[in-house]
Amino acid sequence: MRDAAGKVVNYVAVKRDVTREVQLEAQFRQSQKMESFGQLAGGVAHDFNNLLAVIQLQTDLLRDDGQLTPEQLAGVDEIGEAAQRATDLTRQLLIFGRKEIMLPRDLDLNECINNVFKMLRRILGENFELELKLTMHQVFLHADAGMLDQVVMNLVVNARDAMPKGGRLIIETAAVDFDETIRVQSAQGRPGSFVCLSVSDNGCGIPAGNLSRIFEPFFTTKDVGKGTGLGLATVFGIVQQHQGWINVYSEVGRGTTFRLYFPRLARLPLASQKTIFSPLNTLRGGTETILLVEDDHAVRAAISNILSRLGYRLLAVSNAIEALEVWRKRREEIDLVLTDLVMPGGMNGKELRERLLQENPQVKVIYVSGYSADVVDQTFFLEAGVNFISKPFETPKLTQIIRKCLDARP
Repeated sequence: MRDAAGKVVNYVAVKRDVTREVQLEAQFRQSQKMESFGQLAGGVAHDFNNLLAVIQLQTDLLRDDGQLTPEQLAGVDEIGEAAQRATDLTRQLLIFGRKEIMLPRDLDLNECINNVFKMLRRILGENFELELKLTMHQVFLHADAGMLDQVVMNLVVNARDAMPKGGRLIIETAAVDFDETIRVQSAQGRPGSFVCLSVSDNGCGIPAGNLSRIFEPFFTTKDVGKGTGLGLATVFGIVQQHQGWINVYSEVGRGTTFRLYFPRLARLPLASQKTIFSPLNTLRGGTETILLVEDDHAVRAAISNILSRLGYRLLAVSNAIEALEVWRKRREEIDLVLTDLVMPGGMNGKELRERLLQENPQVKVIYVSGYSADVVDQTFFLEAGVNFISKPFETPKLTQIIRKCLDARP
């Protein structure tokens, strides 16, 4: 402010706190990054599922060979189990990209920990001592196996980072029962029977001022480029989805213990026991003609090989345009169309079926995709095990859905 002579005599300052706006802008930029990453994750997972489908089907063929030694069969079984774990991990990418839903099933917590033990050893490296203390009691729960693996790995990675010079990490399981007093001890706790998963380290610990924030998305005390702040937020979200809760105990300089509680099953149903391989000669085949439409050469070859061994006659093509050409020439022979949903060439599996229905309203079609039935397309009916099977799949599941569809009344 100036006087009549133009001399400055005072100042007026207008201030506005824009902290919230800056925070919202940063969150918006981060959400855009995460959305882009989700799209990328979904696409990568879809491609992985094609690769895993080949591994799974070829593994089934190797098991059925009949000429492998017991040691070779054990190796093939290990490949199959690794493919299943890879499938679970790939599903996490689809969940992250919002292209898959949670698929819980009845599990043995001890078995889940043993399955990822080798991977955890590789994550930790030689400077760390990893100890398992698995209870002898039954620790069965209803959970998504892939999500459970992700929880364990995120906690182990956090523990590793808290021990930059190496240290000791202990993973424990336990069966616990709580009465009403748990409500006083834990804000989220409740009475009942639970399984407890504990991950403990002797690292740097968490300052008391940070304990209340460790599950916040994007909160991290790690150096730039060494952490996203999403690891513990993901763990918290997964535990919440499974109707569980987390207790954290930490002392600076002495270490941290995470205890995760999940509702416990009284027993593991027989249907949830490990699937036993079924040789091809024990599976029900047929002599019908199947038009197979699959753009991935390796997947197409593996499916053709298996179904041919079961007696089916295969007409295999790589896209919908080729399928239409074969259909017009041999439609009277074709009993079933087994088609991928997402294909190159300008026509997908749904559009192919619509074209075929114009010529034969009774045509039977089964769809195959690397995505789940819930998200592939909401505009038409898909039901897993009826007219849809997701990659990767085991041979018995494929043969069952084919036989079920062929035997169904028009």
